[in-house]
Amino acid sequence: MSDYDVFVQNLKRKSGIDLLFYKEAQMKRRLTSLRDKRGYQDFFSYFEACQHNRELFHELLDRLTINVSEFYRNQKRWVVLEEKVLPHLLEKRGKLKIWSAACSTGEEPYTLAMLLNKYLSPQEFEIIATDIDENALKSAETGIYPDRALKEAPKEVVSKYFNKKEYGYQINPQLKKNITFKKHNLLSDSYGENYDLIVCRNVLIYFTEDAKRLIYEKFSRSLKDQGFFFVGSTEQIFTPTDYNFNVFDTFFYQKI
Repeated sequence: MSDYDVFVQNLKRKSGIDLLFYKEAQMKRRLTSLRDKRGYQDFFSYFEACQHNRELFHELLDRLTINVSEFYRNQKRWVVLEEKVLPHLLEKRGKLKIWSAACSTGEEPYTLAMLLNKYLSPQEFEIIATDIDENALKSAETGIYPDRALKEAPKEVVSKYFNKKEYGYQINPQLKKNITFKKHNLLSDSYGENYDLIVCRNVLIYFTEDAKRLIYEKFSRSLKDQGFFFVGSTEQIFTPTDYNFNVFDTFFYQKI
């Protein structure tokens, strides 16, 4: 067994993250680069250091969870969500239940809240925002973002929902009232039920095909009938009917 294989086993025991579900060549290359950058020659010594150095371990988790996001990322897709998907959701009576899965540092669930606030009162929707990285969730709850995170956000949204500070942009605290942030492992934790919309973008590209199938099946079960699943721009599902999905629009699927 190689030192990387032992590292994978040890990491799963310590963090609950199972790298066997990630594309090996891609992940091993990323972690080897980080290990070498920190001056360790093998994965045995690197993991041992992570055991005793909290900052080193959290840096490892950040590298694993690929925390890259921004508000209104791929803006044209958000236009589709607002103009085509949302009218279907607004036809339904009762409180909208939305899941922003693998939400990273919070740009996505906050974008959802900004969009929904145009059509609904705060009492009419809830957003569950989850990620495996506790540091990313803390950043999301703090709600402070650099200029680059807002480059695709409409100007009127920036002026309405952000306060410019010396250290960046502070999100309006009112937006947080509809969002619950919590830790969740897509591969091993249980999923909620009766969601009207699930958003999971630019994450599943890092998983193996077996892991994707498992996650798609769980997402499908979590959605209400006629609910929607919104994926990233490189994450089209090639056999959506396997998961009781129909293609609604590019990168949007509706549960049959």
